Amino acid sequence: MASEILAEEFEVLESIYPTELSKISENEVRIEVEPEEVEEGIEPVKLTLDVRYPDNYPDTLPELSLEPLEGEVDDSEIEHLISELHKVGEENLGMAMTFTLVSHLREQLVALVRDRSERQRKEEMEKERLALEVEEAKTRGTAVTHDSFSAWKAKFDKEAAEKKAREDEEKMKGMIPKEREEYKKLATRLTGRQLFERNRDLAASDDNLVEEGTVSIDASQYERETREEEEDENQVTFSDSE
Repeated sequence: MASEILAEEFEVLESIYPTELSKISENEVRIEVEPEEVEEGIEPVKLTLDVRYPDNYPDTLPELSLEPLEGEVDDSEIEHLISELHKVGEENLGMAMTFTLVSHLREQLVALVRDRSERQRKEEMEKERLALEVEEAKTRGTAVTHDSFSAWKAKFDKEAAEKKAREDEEKMKGMIPKEREEYKKLATRLTGRQLFERNRDLAASDDNLVEEGTVSIDASQYERETREEEEDENQVTFSDSE
């Protein structure tokens, strides 16, 4: 009885899948299965479903195996697809179920392709977001803190000093010793800005002294008193007896 049911099922399957079905033996077939719909731009997926029927089929589930034929399908995806086929087979025990299994597999492949399409779309959106953040960071620049500015200033001053030293060395190569000494003296003179900064610091220092209670001295008053004392000493005194 089981062989008659299987023979009838093979006949139906051959009419439905004339190019997709291959009969491996009297109790085994191989069917090429692909999604019912394929979205443009998504890598196509095609599997081969091997169905091996036991002697007491359809009261017992057939042995099922899947192999990728086109596209990439990882082991976890294969396991999930077979698990879903087993669930459908359990629901159809006692009936010819190969067509139902193939139809369900095609639906599952549609879902698989859609999930891949959605993941690809999200990955592209994430790449665009990260690229936008990088561009915004370039435009926005880095926030300047006191420490970062001090570090930058120290580096800038060092590089400027090294550059000037190199330039001075190049200039002095063609000088005679006397010219070289004069050039060094000029190089060590304070600039106008340096003099200004120095005078400003001195003025601030004087102000500090006044604030601390230092008494200012009137030099002209001191000189006048000194002259008067000298004049008194030089005067001649005459007595009445003379």
